[in-house]
Amino acid sequence: MNAKNRGVHVVTTSRSYKGKTYRNHLLRRSYRENGKVKKETVANLTRLGDGIVELIRRALHGEDMVPASELFDVLRSPHHGHVDAVLTAVKRLGLEILIASRPSRERDLVIAMVVARILEPQSKLATTKWWGTTTLPEMLEVGDATEDDLYAAMDWILKQQGRIEKKLAARHLSNDSMVLYDLTSSYFEGITCPLAALGYPRDGISGKLQVNYGLMTDRLGRPVSVSVFKGNTGDTKTLLPQIDKAKKSFGIERLVLVGDRGMITQTQIDQLKDIAGIDWIGALRPEAIRKLVNDYSIQMELFDERNLFSIQHPDFPGERLVACRNPHLAKLRSEKRMALLEATRKDLEKVLGMVKRGKLQGSDKIGVRVGKVINKHKVAKHFVLDIGSKSFSFMIDEKNVAIEAALDGIYVIRTSLDEKRLGTEDAVRSYKLLAQVERAFRSFKSIDLNVRPIRHRLENRVRAHIFLCMLAYYVQWHMIEAWRPMLFCDEDLAAKETRDPVSPAKRSQSALKKARSGQLESGERVHSFRTLLQNLGALVRNKCRRKGASADEPVFDINTIPNPEEQKAFRLLDEIRV
Repeated sequence: MNAKNRGVHVVTTSRSYKGKTYRNHLLRRSYRENGKVKKETVANLTRLGDGIVELIRRALHGEDMVPASELFDVLRSPHHGHVDAVLTAVKRLGLEILIASRPSRERDLVIAMVVARILEPQSKLATTKWWGTTTLPEMLEVGDATEDDLYAAMDWILKQQGRIEKKLAARHLSNDSMVLYDLTSSYFEGITCPLAALGYPRDGISGKLQVNYGLMTDRLGRPVSVSVFKGNTGDTKTLLPQIDKAKKSFGIERLVLVGDRGMITQTQIDQLKDIAGIDWIGALRPEAIRKLVNDYSIQMELFDERNLFSIQHPDFPGERLVACRNPHLAKLRSEKRMALLEATRKDLEKVLGMVKRGKLQGSDKIGVRVGKVINKHKVAKHFVLDIGSKSFSFMIDEKNVAIEAALDGIYVIRTSLDEKRLGTEDAVRSYKLLAQVERAFRSFKSIDLNVRPIRHRLENRVRAHIFLCMLAYYVQWHMIEAWRPMLFCDEDLAAKETRDPVSPAKRSQSALKKARSGQLESGERVHSFRTLLQNLGALVRNKCRRKGASADEPVFDINTIPNPEEQKAFRLLDEIRV
């Protein structure tokens, strides 16, 4: 050790506070005075960070510190952390074994496409170009894969879909399980795919060809199966095939199916009654609710005492109805109706002015113009119109508005399950579990997985594309659940099982605090799923070679050391269980 450094050393202390460990580094000096050994603090090194402090410590011990640039060259630094995170989740979930029990080139390519769909959803050609900036092709040994290789792997995985879904069902469903099912659509780019058709635009983009697909999940929202249908297929026509799949393919003899009021209609219920072992939870349509109110089967004054109650009605034999009223929802619907009526009234006033000035004449022309206006906000039923060849007048049908307003905030759950099998409040909670499927659809369509627009022209490729998105969501679902403590997610999941099922859902105080402060109790920042992945992507794998070495000398890797936050993220992923 250098003489001038004799007696100088680094002292590190640590303390824990609210679950987080804090480290302090002090530069201390030992010396003798009047025959006694004394110590003093020369400097506080804490702010320099653990890495620099470690270098100082080693230098004080006499090590010769040489700049890294004099020892080796860094050839390239592909992004690694986010790839490692997703592959960690894939391994914990045993996804490789789910896809195929034996290793194969096709399996590796499918896993690579699943990981890419989570990290950077793009077309297959763009994917093969993007993943070269990461360690993904190296870790799965698919660096030489072309766009055609990915298409071939898609054809391969589609043949495995039935077997994979059967394994997922065995994991997450059993007899008497609650199964959630809903249908959505995504639009096409192009017109040649046999599945492409004009239908109800659930994407909100009218005039586009689309494909429909239905997702089956367990009660927690974990995807088990996805089915693809032509774009003009109605919701109800897709329901019975799911029952058939659950019973025949998955071997489930008894289940409780949860679907929305557009899915489980009276026609489907009549058919479900003939299928052994099938119970269901759905909801009534507005016209049926209006009938119950008009014949006094739903006594409105009972809502003054409570916000839900069970009833039975001869029109629904063998069923239990649960009438609910949400005052908050009633207020929102009333305000929205008034806003739409006012917007339509203003537009009709403009048409009226044109007629009065003689710029618009003829009952046919006036009618066409009025039709465009009155259908814009879908409130035509609330207006009374009088159209002549040179005249036009309108008024709001206040009686009609009042009749509709009486039902604001009211909805009725219908189920084949009796009170012993499913309590009244639990029936409402179970119906609201469909929000888990809606969450999946949002993830499918948003920046998470980008299932749309669909650019494939072949029917089988479209089916494979959507199935790959389902597998990607399966991995992402488990990652989000594992990372709840680090995300803006509500961690108080037990409260959902006991809170008022009708009142507006409220986030826990801890979740609200995270949202307001943007910090965890430990002081760490709160993330979204996407920003946490992006942060992990900053961890790179440096490809290095000895300084002055020949081109054929082996390359070695040096990974970026994750900080405490990133270490926590990996630790939580290691705790994933299926």
